[in-house]
Amino acid sequence: MRILLLTQWFDPEPTFKGLTFARALAARGHSVEVLTGFPNYPGGRVYDGYRMRWRQLEILDGIRVVRVPLYPSHDGSVLRRALNYSSFAVSAAVLGTWSVSRSDVAYVYHPPGTIGLPALALRALRGIPFVYDIQDLWPDSVAASGMMSSLRMNRLLDAWCHLVYRGSNQLVVLSPGFKRTLVARGVPEHKVHVIYNWCDESSLVSSIADPTMARELGLAGRFNVVFAGTMGKVQGLDAVLRAAQRLLHQEPKVQFVFVGGGVEVEHLRQTSTTLGLDNVKFLPRRPVIEIGGVLALADVLLVHLKDDPLFRITIPSKTQAYMAVGRPILMAMRGDAADLVREAGCGLCCEPEDPESIATTVRRLVAMDHCALAAMGENGRKFYAKRLSLHVGVGHFDGVFRAAAGV
Repeated sequence: MRILLLTQWFDPEPTFKGLTFARALAARGHSVEVLTGFPNYPGGRVYDGYRMRWRQLEILDGIRVVRVPLYPSHDGSVLRRALNYSSFAVSAAVLGTWSVSRSDVAYVYHPPGTIGLPALALRALRGIPFVYDIQDLWPDSVAASGMMSSLRMNRLLDAWCHLVYRGSNQLVVLSPGFKRTLVARGVPEHKVHVIYNWCDESSLVSSIADPTMARELGLAGRFNVVFAGTMGKVQGLDAVLRAAQRLLHQEPKVQFVFVGGGVEVEHLRQTSTTLGLDNVKFLPRRPVIEIGGVLALADVLLVHLKDDPLFRITIPSKTQAYMAVGRPILMAMRGDAADLVREAGCGLCCEPEDPESIATTVRRLVAMDHCALAAMGENGRKFYAKRLSLHVGVGHFDGVFRAAAGV
């Protein structure tokens, strides 16, 4: 089949279903083309080597990539973020629609919800059916992030999303909870497919614990509970610091390690200093190629989000990476993510935003012997390979694409 990938973000930006996904589809014999914007995420500035123009064509690993202009921004300003999303949507609908080849089906990556505009344009003007991959429920997640508090805007976004859902040929969601929610909102059940996310498997190739790296990072000789990824408001990591405070003297071997960046990093650092938490360490964002080695040094890998109803149907992408690297997981979430960990037998679950529950569960993990912890990690690795891997996921997408294209 001829498959068009429509996504606002694509390599060289750090993106989930980007060039790796395109290559995997091409390896199955499909002809793949991409319609995207000029790379500017996450810094909000156009990458070196690129210059904003009305259109740019390039070939990445044999994949034809068409780039159209947008307003580059990714800061905390609601106005600038809205301009970033809407400018790409308009460019892709007006310029991109006539810049790409005729395809049998389009794959559309959501968020942002504005991506529905070029998807609908491609279907109306070029007759290209599309599969809509919902990675974020709008307007729910926009409201939860604090970017939008207007009830009127919430209703408008909700109406827009339903228009896009109706226009799509097939919908893909990342969890059973997403599917239940969409069906409850009137989307036909037969149209919604659950395909679990995979992780960036190439970044985890060096997932062997390196004693030298452990010493250099200050992780040697400790029981390390590692959180790796974005540290923003929705992660709710103040509760984890309060758990660390409870364990400071009770379990002196335990160390909480935060790896990455985000708008809350400075606040968390200051809180840690104020509380005198010698058992908390912050490490800067690591290059992608190094992250597997860092995760391998963890005794336990932590997933934590705020206790919001939306997150009970969300499976954070780090869950799959944690499983793939083969380390035990401490899942501080309710709902689908916790169910996945229980089904895999790859960790323990506790209550989100509950310092005592987090601390108690860490104590349980510390008390386990090495073999029990290793078995949890191995359970996760096997579950990932069998149910969540890139190979498995692309196979499922292949079937959905064929259904959407009617072949």
